[in-house]
Amino acid sequence: MDTDPLTLVLLAGVALVAGTVDGIAGGGGLLTLPALLAAGLDPHAALATNKGQSSFGSAASLLRFARSPLLDRRRAIPGALAGGVAAACGTITVLMVPSGPLRAAVLIALAVAAVLVALRRDLPEATPIARPTWLGVLVAAAIGFYDGFFGPGTGTFLIVVYAWVWRDGLASASANAKAVNFASNIGALAVFAALGAVEWRIALCMAAGQAVGGWLGAHLVVRRGVALVRWVAVAACLAMVARLGWQLA
Repeated sequence: MDTDPLTLVLLAGVALVAGTVDGIAGGGGLLTLPALLAAGLDPHAALATNKGQSSFGSAASLLRFARSPLLDRRRAIPGALAGGVAAACGTITVLMVPSGPLRAAVLIALAVAAVLVALRRDLPEATPIARPTWLGVLVAAAIGFYDGFFGPGTGTFLIVVYAWVWRDGLASASANAKAVNFASNIGALAVFAALGAVEWRIALCMAAGQAVGGWLGAHLVVRRGVALVRWVAVAACLAMVARLGWQLA
């Protein structure tokens, strides 16, 4: 697909903002996917290219979180492996099964997620609860499959689960979510790339913005912590609810 230089610059700018939002609490696809569709990509190519560019943002976020004490590496490694494989399976499945009926369920789930994040309060003395490795793998696989199959709110769902089941602080939950989200992006991207569906010229231009934004978002979480994650996550949830509601209507 031929895309003029101005469009590529504008898409890179959108990716910068989206990468920052995604690095904090997820939801960056709410900006990049409509931008790709507006640039003239068909829905299938837009989904594929979106995974291509967002992988760079999640990689940059994960690298920044890895330099902080927020990331639980014991949970991150098995979770990332499970999330990546499951996302590839989800992408293969969505190519055969329409995802339309899932929209209503996701709308409700996102609304619940917004409430749970808004209600979550971190206590200075609170410490994460140790959970079995298999539970972390199961959660990562389930949400990773969802990411490959449908996608909206993946990072936010992970933050909610880690905050409420593992009792992570919201900043730690954001860091741990990014490990799975990066792997799920790569898993889905591998399938799309094998099918030749990614518009790499566009994806790589946007990748520059995503990488800067992803690192910046993670850096803000490390520096600013809980309040930032909470309100960005709530805003992302409500924005995705509005978008899905509009699509259903």
